[in-house]
Amino acid sequence: MRNFTKCATLLVAMSVIGWGCGNSSDSSGEKEATPSSSGAKTDGKAKLRIAVIPKGTSHEFWKSVHAGADDAGKELGVEIIWKGPLLENDRDKQIDVVDQFVTEKVNGIVLAPLDDKALKRPVEAAQKAGIPVDIIDSALQEVKTVSFVATDNRKGGQMAGDQMVKLLGGKGSVICFRLMAGSASTTEREEGFLDVMKKNPGIKVVSDNQFLGATADDAQKNSENVLAAFKKGDGLSVDGIFAPNESTTFGTLRTLQDAKWAGKVKFVGFDSTEKLIEAMKAKSIHGLVVQNPHNMGYLGVKTLVQSIRGEKVESKIDTGATLITPENVDSPEIKKLIASPK
Repeated sequence: MRNFTKCATLLVAMSVIGWGCGNSSDSSGEKEATPSSSGAKTDGKAKLRIAVIPKGTSHEFWKSVHAGADDAGKELGVEIIWKGPLLENDRDKQIDVVDQFVTEKVNGIVLAPLDDKALKRPVEAAQKAGIPVDIIDSALQEVKTVSFVATDNRKGGQMAGDQMVKLLGGKGSVICFRLMAGSASTTEREEGFLDVMKKNPGIKVVSDNQFLGATADDAQKNSENVLAAFKKGDGLSVDGIFAPNESTTFGTLRTLQDAKWAGKVKFVGFDSTEKLIEAMKAKSIHGLVVQNPHNMGYLGVKTLVQSIRGEKVESKIDTGATLITPENVDSPEIKKLIASPK
C-alpha cells in the first residue's frame, strides 16, 4: 500500500511538470507564438509586416519591383505582403487595398500611387493610424512620407529626348504620347522629353496631348487612331514617336508593326520587356529608357524598415535610369539590368 501511494504521488508530480512545459509563457503571461504568415515571431519578437502596393501587377516592371521587395524582406527579416490592382488605371481598387492594410494594422506600407491626388486621403489615414508610408515610383502631392524612392523621371524623359534629337539629326517632326492624367511619374517623363524638344527648334512637336491609356490594348487602339491622321502614302508624315511607359511603348509598337511602319519612324520608349528588346534588335525601336525596378522595390522596403527601426533615411532616393540602344543592348551591363526576375 505504501509503494502504491508513492507511485501515485510520483505520477501526479510528473503530470504537473509535463503540463507546465507544454504551455510555457513569457514574463507577460502570453503564450509563445508559432510562426505564421500573419506575423511570425523570431526570438520572441514579432516580424514586421510590410505591405507593398504597386500601381498594377500585370506589367514586367512590377514583377521586378516585387522581386526587389522580397529580397529586401529576406535580408531584413520582415514579412512582405504584395497586393495591388491588376491594371494601372484602377484607382478605386488601389485605394481599397490601402484601406484594407490600415484595417489590418500592418507595420508599414510601401506604395506606388496610381494618382498623385486620389491617394492622398488613404495615405493620410494610414499615417493617422500610426502606419508609416514610403512612396515609390510616382510622387504624391502635399503629403510628407518616410521617403520618395524613384527614378528621376524628368531626367529619364530628357534622356529619351536627347536620343530622339540624335536619331533625327536635330531636324524633323515628332509625336509625344502620354499615358493618363494623374500619373505623376509619366507626366514627368513626358515633360522631360518636351523640355529637350523646346531646346531644339529644328524639331517640331506635332502632337503632345494624346493619352493612350493604361493597357497595351488601349494604347494600340488609341495610337492607331492618332497615327491615322499622319498617314502619308505607305508611311507616316512624322519622323519620331515617344511613348512614356511599358504599356504605351508596347501598344504603339504593335500599331507600327501591323501597319508596316516599324523601323520607318524613329521610336523611343520607356521600360523594357523581352518583346521590346527583341523589337530593338530588329531595329523597330531605337531607344528605351530603362529604370531599375528591382532596386526600387528593394530600397523602398529597406528605407521604410530603417525608418521604423529608428534609423535616419534620405527624403528622396534616385534609383537610376539607363538608355538602351541597338548599339549597347547586348552588353553585359545591359543584359544584367534587363534580366527577368526569377
